[in-house]
Amino acid sequence: MKAQDVLPDDVNQGEFQGVMVRKGTVGAFLANARAWCDAAATPEHREAAGRDIAQALPALRALGLFEVLQLRDPALRAWVEAH
Repeated sequence: MKAQDVLPDDVNQGEFQGVMVRKGTVGAFLANARAWCDAAATPEHREAAGRDIAQALPALRALGLFEVLQLRDPALRAWVEAH
């Protein structure tokens, strides 16, 4: 399966398990996860990344991301599981 099989180029969002998911959600999560885990990140940057991750969790769960992949960072994994 290719990306365009899930969401064609001209479609920016789709419904998965009853949740609307925007194209780019997984990519944004990865960027925010890196920021959240970055020891050099400012507290404000880390907090903003955490807010964005929290908002994306319903979509990521609807996609089944955490059923297939496990977060390697134990602190981030615990934080995500707690939210």
